[in-house]
Amino acid sequence: MIPESRIPTHPGEMLVEEFLKPKRISQAAFARKLGIPLNRVNEIVKGKRGVTADTAWKFSLALGTTPEFWMMLQSNRDLALARPKRIGPRRAARPMAAGRSAAAKSHP
Repeated sequence: MIPESRIPTHPGEMLVEEFLKPKRISQAAFARKLGIPLNRVNEIVKGKRGVTADTAWKFSLALGTTPEFWMMLQSNRDLALARPKRIGPRRAARPMAAGRSAAAKSHP
Protein backbone atom coordinates (compact mmCIF):
# COMPACT_ATOMS: atom_id res chain seq x y z
CA MET A 1 0.00 0.00 0.00
CA ILE A 2 1.31 3.41 -0.96
CA PRO A 3 1.05 5.91 1.90
CA GLU A 4 -1.21 8.87 1.12
CA SER A 5 0.37 11.17 3.69
CA ARG A 6 3.80 11.39 2.05
CA ILE A 7 5.58 10.83 -1.24
CA PRO A 8 7.67 7.62 -1.18
CA THR A 9 11.44 7.91 -1.19
CA HIS A 10 13.09 8.41 -4.56
CA PRO A 11 15.36 5.51 -5.57
CA GLY A 12 18.27 7.95 -5.82
CA GLU A 13 17.97 8.86 -2.15
CA MET A 14 17.89 5.17 -1.26
CA LEU A 15 20.95 4.56 -3.43
CA VAL A 16 22.97 7.23 -1.67
CA GLU A 17 21.82 6.75 1.91
CA GLU A 18 21.62 2.96 2.06
CA PHE A 19 24.35 1.87 -0.35
CA LEU A 20 26.89 4.46 -1.48
CA LYS A 21 27.48 6.35 1.80
CA PRO A 22 27.76 3.26 4.03
CA LYS A 23 30.20 1.66 1.57
CA ARG A 24 32.03 4.94 1.01
CA ILE A 25 31.58 4.70 -2.75
CA SER A 26 31.51 7.92 -4.74
CA GLN A 27 28.99 8.49 -7.50
CA ALA A 28 31.87 8.62 -9.97
CA ALA A 29 33.30 5.27 -8.81
CA PHE A 30 29.83 3.71 -8.91
CA ALA A 31 29.21 5.00 -12.44
CA ARG A 32 32.58 3.60 -13.57
CA LYS A 33 31.78 0.23 -12.00
CA LEU A 34 28.45 0.12 -13.84
CA GLY A 35 29.90 1.41 -17.10
CA ILE A 36 27.41 4.26 -17.29
CA PRO A 37 27.86 8.04 -17.47
CA LEU A 38 28.33 9.87 -14.18
CA ASN A 39 25.53 12.30 -15.04
CA ARG A 40 23.08 9.37 -15.20
CA VAL A 41 23.92 8.36 -11.63
CA ASN A 42 23.98 11.98 -10.45
CA GLU A 43 20.57 12.78 -11.96
CA ILE A 44 19.07 9.71 -10.26
CA VAL A 45 20.67 10.69 -6.95
CA LYS A 46 19.27 14.23 -7.26
CA GLY A 47 15.81 12.90 -8.12
CA LYS A 48 15.87 14.47 -11.58
CA ARG A 49 15.78 11.12 -13.34
CA GLY A 50 13.94 7.91 -12.65
CA VAL A 51 15.26 4.36 -12.57
CA THR A 52 14.66 2.42 -15.78
CA ALA A 53 14.60 -1.35 -16.10
CA ASP A 54 18.14 -1.27 -17.50
CA THR A 55 19.38 0.81 -14.57
CA ALA A 56 17.52 -1.42 -12.10
CA TRP A 57 19.41 -4.44 -13.45
CA LYS A 58 22.74 -2.62 -13.25
CA PHE A 59 22.09 -1.44 -9.69
CA SER A 60 20.92 -4.88 -8.56
CA LEU A 61 23.93 -6.70 -9.96
CA ALA A 62 26.37 -4.18 -8.47
CA LEU A 63 24.70 -3.92 -5.07
CA GLY A 64 23.39 -7.44 -4.43
CA THR A 65 19.74 -6.43 -4.58
CA THR A 66 17.05 -7.32 -7.11
CA PRO A 67 15.89 -5.27 -10.08
CA GLU A 68 12.37 -5.51 -8.65
CA PHE A 69 13.55 -3.61 -5.55
CA TRP A 70 14.60 -0.61 -7.65
CA MET A 71 11.59 -0.78 -9.95
CA MET A 72 9.21 -0.94 -6.98
CA LEU A 73 10.81 2.13 -5.41
CA GLN A 74 10.38 3.99 -8.69
CA SER A 75 6.86 2.69 -9.28
CA ASN A 76 5.68 3.62 -5.79
CA ARG A 77 7.00 7.14 -6.21
CA ASP A 78 5.52 7.55 -9.69
CA LEU A 79 2.11 6.32 -8.53
CA ALA A 80 2.11 8.66 -5.55
CA LEU A 81 3.03 11.65 -7.71
CA ALA A 82 0.31 10.77 -10.24
CA ARG A 83 -2.37 10.16 -7.59
CA PRO A 84 -5.47 12.19 -8.45
CA LYS A 85 -6.50 14.87 -6.02
CA ARG A 86 -9.56 13.98 -3.98
CA ILE A 87 -12.75 14.96 -5.73
CA GLY A 88 -16.22 15.42 -4.31
CA PRO A 89 -18.66 12.49 -4.10
CA ARG A 90 -20.82 13.82 -6.96
CA ARG A 91 -17.90 13.71 -9.39
CA ALA A 92 -16.10 10.67 -8.04
CA ALA A 93 -15.25 8.02 -10.58
CA ARG A 94 -17.28 4.87 -10.17
CA PRO A 95 -15.97 1.40 -10.89
CA MET A 96 -17.36 -0.18 -14.02
CA ALA A 97 -20.07 -2.74 -13.42
CA ALA A 98 -19.52 -6.31 -14.51
CA GLY A 99 -21.29 -7.41 -17.65
CA ARG A 100 -21.98 -5.46 -20.79
CA SER A 101 -20.56 -2.00 -21.24
CA ALA A 102 -22.75 1.04 -21.84
CA ALA A 103 -21.66 1.09 -25.48
CA ALA A 104 -22.59 -2.56 -25.93
CA LYS A 105 -26.04 -1.98 -24.35
CA SER A 106 -26.90 0.78 -26.82
CA HIS A 107 -26.17 -1.51 -29.78
CA PRO A 108 -28.18 -4.76 -29.71
